[in-house]
Amino acid sequence: MEALRIILTIIFMIDCVLLTVTVLMQEGKSAGLGSLAGLAETYWGKNKGRAMEGNLEKATMIFAIVFLVLAVILNLGF
Repeated sequence: MEALRIILTIIFMIDCVLLTVTVLMQEGKSAGLGSLAGLAETYWGKNKGRAMEGNLEKATMIFAIVFLVLAVILNLGF
């Protein structure tokens, strides 16, 4: 049983790092520096990172769910 707890703790720590990285990789909802040059108003500025942004949001949601589930499991005290 102790080996399972160690494995779950390692997975939990990896998930914590991945969750942090995915959150930090996301852009803010404000216009950002692209608006200074007028880039945000063009088609390229509006749709440049839509696919990557969507994937980052999905990954963040998955990592957050795994984080919560593992946190509950590890705190059950088995």
